[in-house]
Amino acid sequence: MALVRWNPYGEFDALRRQMDRLFEDVTEHGGLDTRNWNPAVEMQDKGDSIVLKVQLPGLDGKDLDITATREAVTIAGEYRRESEEKKNGLFRSEFFYGSFKRTVGMPVPIQNNNANADFTDGVLTLTLPKVEEAVNRTVKIDLAGETPGLAAAER
Repeated sequence: MALVRWNPYGEFDALRRQMDRLFEDVTEHGGLDTRNWNPAVEMQDKGDSIVLKVQLPGLDGKDLDITATREAVTIAGEYRRESEEKKNGLFRSEFFYGSFKRTVGMPVPIQNNNANADFTDGVLTLTLPKVEEAVNRTVKIDLAGETPGLAAAER
């Protein structure tokens, strides 16, 4: 009769493997929580405007709803599943399907009525002109007590 040494950590390892399989099965069959999915964004200050780029691969422009206020831009849309007959042979899908909505706050007020949008190769590019007072302008500041425009003899 052979003596087998018992390893208590072996039980934990078996439990971990079973839990890994369980979570893999859950996420493989739609249990993955995608409610909080947001597209990636990139924002640049171009002086007189803000350029906002949003990655939306696989979408058509007709699937997007873009709204803007002076303080924020909201992009909403929906990724739709392909028709059921095209799913033959599918073993696993980690693609996101469903609706999303992303609101991006602006660092300065924008002229939302003059915004421009371009959607090319899955990247939405929004050019958002700043309101006039938000454009960085250089102005001369006079010293207190000095009256601008008067010659030294008149002071």
